[in-house]
Amino acid sequence: MTDPATAALDAPVLSSALPEERTAPAWGAVVSLALGVFGLVTAEFLPASLLTPMAHDLGVSEGAAGQAVTATAIVGAIAAPSMAIMTHRLDRKVLMWVLTLLLIVSSLIAAFASSLTMLLGARVVLGIALGGFWAMSGAMTMRLVPAYLLPRAMSIVLAGVSVATVCAAPIGAYVGDIWGWRSAFLIAAIVGAVTLLVQVATIPSLPPAGVAGLRTLLDVAKRPAIRVGLLFILLIASGHFAGFTYVRAFLEKVPVFDVENVSLVLLAFGIGGFFGNLAGGFLVERSLKLAAGLAPLLIAISSLLLLVYGASPAMSAIAVTTWGFAFGAIPVAVQTWMVRAAPDHAESAGGLMVAAFQVAIAMGAIFGGLLVDNAGVASAFGYAGLATLLAAVTAFLLGPKKGTFA
Repeated sequence: MTDPATAALDAPVLSSALPEERTAPAWGAVVSLALGVFGLVTAEFLPASLLTPMAHDLGVSEGAAGQAVTATAIVGAIAAPSMAIMTHRLDRKVLMWVLTLLLIVSSLIAAFASSLTMLLGARVVLGIALGGFWAMSGAMTMRLVPAYLLPRAMSIVLAGVSVATVCAAPIGAYVGDIWGWRSAFLIAAIVGAVTLLVQVATIPSLPPAGVAGLRTLLDVAKRPAIRVGLLFILLIASGHFAGFTYVRAFLEKVPVFDVENVSLVLLAFGIGGFFGNLAGGFLVERSLKLAAGLAPLLIAISSLLLLVYGASPAMSAIAVTTWGFAFGAIPVAVQTWMVRAAPDHAESAGGLMVAAFQVAIAMGAIFGGLLVDNAGVASAFGYAGLATLLAAVTAFLLGPKKGTFA
């Protein structure tokens, strides 16, 4: 028998069954999701490459400006798990259009921000778009192609992350130096507008299916593989963003790079991430545990190299490039982990995954900012190394065994 409290928890439930499998792939729609990922990740990463001029222009410290990352993360953490519940009657096609429109609005507000408060407001809007998109994208991709084409479709969508990782930081730093940091956000708005046009033209109608209520979300969170996966995400994402948010400040102060060299090193980070994404996909097919454990271990090693040999321009460049390669493998490993752990509730698992990422990003950016302002920029990389080392240990000791997620 269902009591009133339980009934309230399950009020939004439409169905927990998987939707009917598609017979013909909608590749145009898949590409439009990749464009959406590219635009969102680009906008998310821009503060890292524009931190110094943003802080100077707005009259705040670098640690305070770094909280633009925190604002996006906190809102994204709330939006991700609640998006499926709050929009349970909305066609997923329309929802994706709305989320992309929020990306455009956020970028425009940031481009014309006259204060830190206005900039943080823009990043709050981005957090809603980012959290909602990541929570929905995996489940949407499952409905756009037949089951046997899902790995290929996911690799196309995640290619948006790789390309954004290559382009966002170095181009943001370069464009910011030539035309000012605001121009980078204007470009992000244009990318969002192009993405919206492609999505309107390609995404078919996708009525809500398999949308769960709050109780299902909690039930999914209780699964052992999901719990370990969430711990893994908290460790690796908080460590990464504690260091990466302040990488430009580190490169300018320790190896004393000028803006051109910072742009080159960030480009190397992005290129490393692109190849890391490819290597991660290759390795995940063979050993998810190894892929999940090796990536944070490489980030921990890179952090140590920056702390010990960071004054060397060559060693700093090598360490940042290796860091990019390692982090590039994380999205493939984490998404595969979570989808396999809860294939029957993809939207709920996706929401939990994104929430964990955003909480971890906020933790990393906040703690990194405190460390930078009170103990120097190098201290943020000490925390990054420790957190990612613990993530690697978690994956190797508690991560999924071959063929099972029990």
